[in-house]
Amino acid sequence: MGSNRTKPDAMTLRAQKAGYPARSVYKLEELQNRLSLIKKGDHVLDIGAAPGSWSLFVSRNIIGKTGTLTAVDLKPLGISSLPASIQFIQGDAFCEPTASLISAQGPYDVILSDAAPATTGNRTVDTARSEDIAEAVLALSDTLLKPQGNILIKVFQGGGEAVLMKKMRERFGKVKPCKPKASRDDSFEVFLAGIEKKQTT
Repeated sequence: MGSNRTKPDAMTLRAQKAGYPARSVYKLEELQNRLSLIKKGDHVLDIGAAPGSWSLFVSRNIIGKTGTLTAVDLKPLGISSLPASIQFIQGDAFCEPTASLISAQGPYDVILSDAAPATTGNRTVDTARSEDIAEAVLALSDTLLKPQGNILIKVFQGGGEAVLMKKMRERFGKVKPCKPKASRDDSFEVFLAGIEKKQTT
């Protein structure tokens, strides 16, 4: 789309200097400052965690010594030494045996997902794949997220996010769409926050 992502921008260089593998850390920092989704001592699930910036930020700055984070991705994390509070599971979060390993560590106070599909360059295809991932993450919240828990899901904008928000409103007290300033100018991603999961009867 006319951008050059082969050359690190200022935010990427800033993240690297701070010890984070990717600039996405500043998206979560902004959303956390705005919404206070994660608290000290929380048990967090990070789906699509690689290269690990979100997990590292949560461990370093929010959950403290009493909190824990389970990071899951098909790819390895780009972190040379994991903090003690992070457990990494490599695999598909939606398939066995990884799904059972994730469930065994739950339930969670917060579910995060910066997961995105392997893009094709076809926006219609990429958006549909992103929506499928977001739907699958939301479905996990039914069984893995504690009552009053929070969720943050990335999805590519294409119209389907309205349907996803409707499903989230059935499950959460508040639902807020957010586009962080740290997102690239040419990005069509949006983050949907579900706050205070409703009690199921």
